[in-house]
Amino acid sequence: MKIGIAGGGVGGMATAIALQKQGHDVTIFERARAFGRIGADVNLTPNAVHALDGLGIGDLLRRTAARPEYRISRTWDTGEETSRLPMSTAAEERYGAPQLTIHRADLLTALENALAENTIRFATEVTAAEQTDSGAVAILSDGTRFEADVLIGADGIHSAVRHSLFGEDHPRFTGLVSYRAVFPRERGDGIPNLDSFTKWWGPTPAHQIVTFPLNLGTEIFVFATTPQEDWTEEGWTLPGDIDALRAAYADFHPEARALLDACETVTRSALHVREPMERWSGGAITLLGDAAHPMVPFMAQGACMAIEDAVVLARALDGVTPASVPEALKRYETARIPRTAEVQRGSLANDWLKQGTNADWVYGYNAWATELAEAA
Repeated sequence: MKIGIAGGGVGGMATAIALQKQGHDVTIFERARAFGRIGADVNLTPNAVHALDGLGIGDLLRRTAARPEYRISRTWDTGEETSRLPMSTAAEERYGAPQLTIHRADLLTALENALAENTIRFATEVTAAEQTDSGAVAILSDGTRFEADVLIGADGIHSAVRHSLFGEDHPRFTGLVSYRAVFPRERGDGIPNLDSFTKWWGPTPAHQIVTFPLNLGTEIFVFATTPQEDWTEEGWTLPGDIDALRAAYADFHPEARALLDACETVTRSALHVREPMERWSGGAITLLGDAAHPMVPFMAQGACMAIEDAVVLARALDGVTPASVPEALKRYETARIPRTAEVQRGSLANDWLKQGTNADWVYGYNAWATELAEAA
């Protein structure tokens, strides 16, 4: 079939790879002029790595990614460990894939290289979508119309495809601002557990520090949050005030403060959410990733859920003719909505793995084997 995808991020490209392997003619419309080395991290937990292995790019990711040894929870003031989950080889044995922490640009490069030539039309944005008797039409930023048998909205939290399907709505500001930084490993000499994914749980849900290795362990990524009453700025790589961030964590354990002391600069962005949706599809149009289920990053599942979506959607469309696309899309969303809604709610609650080791329901999910039942 002829398939259009709005958005060339992680979810959009993973979907295109899976669909092209089935022989579909896929075009991605991406508003950026090119992919640059912006952003810092993507935490690929075993459920996502297993899905990417099935797409054939796992080996390439392993060349630059780090493999955290443990997933550790620590208490903000005493430093007490409340949870320690073995990862790396132990996760590979238990879930079929390890956890990989990787620079976002390296993940995008691996995905882009796996696409057929000229799949992505850069500097071209889908501004609206229409259902037709025979499929769907994407209205493009250059004024042209792209007719397709299937149109997929992978265009993020401010999705134009979502707006066309379900009307105007706005994400809700959580009252939290996130900060991200990367520092060379040698600046962290003396800080323990730099080869692990470690979360410092604060006295309130608004305060937390997360750290893990990048680039084969040569760099360390740091994520932290602070409360804020409102937010009007756009962008997720805005400059932040490192001194103000350190001041906000002045009462934390010395080893937690040392992580912020090692950072020279930070970027900041607001955290927004939407309530889980009851449906994602209409006719031959559907959504995936943040367009369907934006979530705060406290379970590190945003990109992972988009990758799972990609595999399940491609499986639902495998062997399908244009006439049966609407039924296939219903099977896809029926399979995915309960899981992504649970992860959305769990991320917002921000208590997963604070204590205990109940990771199986997240990490053990197999997008290649999950049941695709007939939609109700």
